[in-house]
Amino acid sequence: MIENMHFGTIAIVGDVILDRYISGRIDRISPEAPVPVLVHEHLDIVAGGAANVAANAAALGAHVRLVGLVGVDEHATRLSHTLARWDQIDTRGLVRDAHRQTTTKTRVMSGRQQIVRIDNEDIHPPEPAIQAELVKQAYLAIDGADILICSDYGKGVLDDSVLEHIIARARTRNIPIIVDPKRTSFAAYRGATLVTPNRQELARATGLPVSTDDQITAAASAAGAQSCGSILVTRSEEGMTLWQDDGTVSHVRSRAAEVFDVSGAGDCVVATVAAILSAGQSMETAVTIANTAAAVAVGKLGTTTVSRSELSHALMRDMPDSGKLVSLEQAAAMARDWRHHGARVVFTNGCFDLLHPGHISLIQGAATQGDKLIVALNTDRSVRRLKGDSRPIQDERARATVIGALRSVDLVVLFDQDTPEEAIRMILPDVIVKGADYREDEVVGGDIVKANGGRVVLVDIMPGRSTTSLVKQAGGQPGAETDIPA
Repeated sequence: MIENMHFGTIAIVGDVILDRYISGRIDRISPEAPVPVLVHEHLDIVAGGAANVAANAAALGAHVRLVGLVGVDEHATRLSHTLARWDQIDTRGLVRDAHRQTTTKTRVMSGRQQIVRIDNEDIHPPEPAIQAELVKQAYLAIDGADILICSDYGKGVLDDSVLEHIIARARTRNIPIIVDPKRTSFAAYRGATLVTPNRQELARATGLPVSTDDQITAAASAAGAQSCGSILVTRSEEGMTLWQDDGTVSHVRSRAAEVFDVSGAGDCVVATVAAILSAGQSMETAVTIANTAAAVAVGKLGTTTVSRSELSHALMRDMPDSGKLVSLEQAAAMARDWRHHGARVVFTNGCFDLLHPGHISLIQGAATQGDKLIVALNTDRSVRRLKGDSRPIQDERARATVIGALRSVDLVVLFDQDTPEEAIRMILPDVIVKGADYREDEVVGGDIVKANGGRVVLVDIMPGRSTTSLVKQAGGQPGAETDIPA
């Protein structure tokens, strides 16, 4: 799961913002004008914009190099103090400009209700000397990073020149580039790997309707033609749509969640996608995990972060119910979904005719090698071909019921061939487990798993335990079987 991922370093270049939340209670209307009177109780200060992207990436455990523009004012000092709580965030790339104020958003809240927002900002591009320093700091960050995020809030930092320079630098280093856009056209982001508009931003950039899945797919395709990259459309309570530059489209649905505040949810998505990609995971996995992170984020009040432990818990909850005995096609689909949630899928197989301690030691050992365990059982016909007409003692349904009742087992499948090779090809587990009485080169399907980036694990089993010995003790007719827990 996500706890076992090792995240890289993320360079984040964009508009840093200081978010202020003034909260209190309202119990009367002003006599001066027909407006409510807020009795001030709290002032909370958090990182916003590109700084919130950095905080979300750090909360997951990634290292961050943050580049942005601040003024020489109290709000810049407050922002630095806010970011200082994260040891993983390097803020040496923040450039101070005495001719502009630090961008600040002040939200006035009564309970969970936002009454008004007050923005302090200068959105004009910086002077040439300041812009040159921004590019210099961006180069330093990119050269030490595994991925680049351009966090564009339209506050003047990411103008055409800066974008052109930093995207070109990242492309020379062959690292992924993710853009959170605010432009009416995505052409300035040309060369990005992934652009992440929300529904309204997509409509504005393409002039196309974005109500249905098909409309969003068409608009995403048009946006992709502008940026020449993939498009991830965030769709609020409807989840996300990923349109990839090879034409592949996937719609990731959100789980039902109570929405308290959407502030910063897009920042959370961008940070999570970048962190998961920096861990070497696929784009599909990154998007699935980011979709879950967004659901957690909107359940909180205000601009906030989602921790690795919070996200891990939510991912476990979001994974589809295992069921027990399913078809190979269903198992393959569920295994793909589990992997997209960050889980490692483990596979082991056998006849498992009369369950005994040898079987249990194999299954328990297999379960420790990942997050989800699939056990493949030989069908009755397969067992008879391998062990003779007197076997199996229990039919396949009974064996599947017993194995499926074990806490360590998430899924049971049946295979009718003499070996599980076809099942392994369909499921493509991350780990295949057999007993230590095998050699690695003897494990059927081991070459398939390793070619797909997985591994073969041999676990110790309890000697002297077999179905044959149990049959002998019961006075039955033994088949030709060794001590292997089959």
